[in-house]
Amino acid sequence: MEWFTNPANSKSLGLLIFFVTFCLIVLWVYGSRSRSETLESHKNIPFLDDENDKNEERPHHG
Repeated sequence: MEWFTNPANSKSLGLLIFFVTFCLIVLWVYGSRSRSETLESHKNIPFLDDENDKNEERPHHG
């Protein structure tokens, strides 16, 4: 138990835990073809609002 209380060891252990978690999330997201295609179709959602704003006529004040 003393090994965990050493700050140098706990940093390495924390990095390992976060890295493994990150890898598992990436595998979960891209592991399924249907889930991957769904996420790819949603990647441009933030830019759709900008396109709609450009197409609308804005009233000029003044």
